[in-house]
Amino acid sequence: MHFILRLFPEITIKSPSVRKRMARQLADNTRIILRREYPSARVKQDWDKLDVNIRGLEDAVTAKGVSALLSRIPGIANFSRVRIFEAGDLQQIYEDTASVWGEALAGKTFRVRAKRVGEHDFGSIELERYVGGGLNQNFDAAGVNLKEPDVTVHIEVRGDVLYVIEQKTQGLGGFPVGTQGQVLSLVSGGFDSTVASYQCIKRGLRTHYCFFNLGGKAHELGVKELSYYLWNRYGSSHRVRFITVPFEEVVKEIIEKVDPACMGVVLKRMMFRTAEKIAMRAKAEALVTGEAVAQVSSQTLTNLKCIDQATDALVIRPLALMNKGDIIDEARFIGAEALAASIPEYCGVISIKPSASVKMHQLEAAEAHMDMTVLDRALEASKAQLIDEVMADVEKGQAEVDHVAVPQAGDVVVDIRHPDEIEFKPLTVSGALEVIPFYNLNEAYSALDATKRYLLYCDKGVMSQLHASHLKDEGHRNVAVYRP
Repeated sequence: MHFILRLFPEITIKSPSVRKRMARQLADNTRIILRREYPSARVKQDWDKLDVNIRGLEDAVTAKGVSALLSRIPGIANFSRVRIFEAGDLQQIYEDTASVWGEALAGKTFRVRAKRVGEHDFGSIELERYVGGGLNQNFDAAGVNLKEPDVTVHIEVRGDVLYVIEQKTQGLGGFPVGTQGQVLSLVSGGFDSTVASYQCIKRGLRTHYCFFNLGGKAHELGVKELSYYLWNRYGSSHRVRFITVPFEEVVKEIIEKVDPACMGVVLKRMMFRTAEKIAMRAKAEALVTGEAVAQVSSQTLTNLKCIDQATDALVIRPLALMNKGDIIDEARFIGAEALAASIPEYCGVISIKPSASVKMHQLEAAEAHMDMTVLDRALEASKAQLIDEVMADVEKGQAEVDHVAVPQAGDVVVDIRHPDEIEFKPLTVSGALEVIPFYNLNEAYSALDATKRYLLYCDKGVMSQLHASHLKDEGHRNVAVYRP
């Protein structure tokens, strides 16, 4: 099974050396991600494309699975599943194209689009006419339509090789992860920080995650789960860190000593001061937040300026000029909307009348009364973990859960994977099977038949273990993990 990957246009306009470096990084990233699922995958780097070969596999399930993975790798403009033939004369090219597309054109209008590189006895227009005429005459197509066809048949002749494109898919775009440095994203689990983190990954930034825990275990677990989801889905070619900073003592200090009008801005300044030091440890070159201008009182231009003056670090705000609806739409596009919406909120600093225009002298006066050693203690107590170890860490201290390899009579296997994963790698079991995505599981579980035992399933057993433990903590005893 072969695929051709086209580089994101902004890569192709770089200088030759930069373009070569980015293409090499994209090839490495693609190879790492594909070989986890398909060890036979081979990736070859060319000047304007990458060639991917999944050796020994030609089935539709593999095609879907590979396409799903490629569609989530930053740096790819689009990719095509292709059939490769030796390029012969016009008649041979027609016959090879017909072997792929002939029957698929029944009852449909079509056109042929050809590209040609190298020296040949024919031109691209002649090639299009010859192949198109043959397909129209010898198969049950509804005719040729050059403007708005039902199907466009794409073929490419490069030297002595013919590529017949079976399916073309839009890629994620952006730059390959690892080409644009490292950043530390301040994540809270909501829509804003989630989308901001995703945009950094898509732009080629190796994105670490920093969570300021304001006092909620459920909130922390939810943010870890969402951060793992983002990394695993879009940035898993590079390992990154998740840093948890206990901020309860800082919140307590603010509530006791800061005027309510300034609380929100002071809290952000305390976070930025701490994040700057964490970023230095992680060798991250900037801080990232999900702030958008005027979304809340602490995000007016006046207050954002005051917040930024607490740190010398570069602060990137990818969502600064986005509307909330557009942010939610993007969360939906990346598959994180339901999960972000399900994470419990915890507001550590509640102010009835926050000021939208805090003055620096007010902040300096407020912070002068604070015990700043609380930041040192928070930093000292912070915990850094590799992101692929986060979920295993979450399991510690939670309820023990049975692992079942063979379901018993009456058991129901519950597939909790993301719908995209289920589509390209469906689960087959001999008994009862339910499909409940992990982000809907907590809400849906109480409505299930309490007399049955439910075995949660995911590919690696990480998410299923987490959610089974959480359900046991909530009092459900009829839950286990399915590990065939």
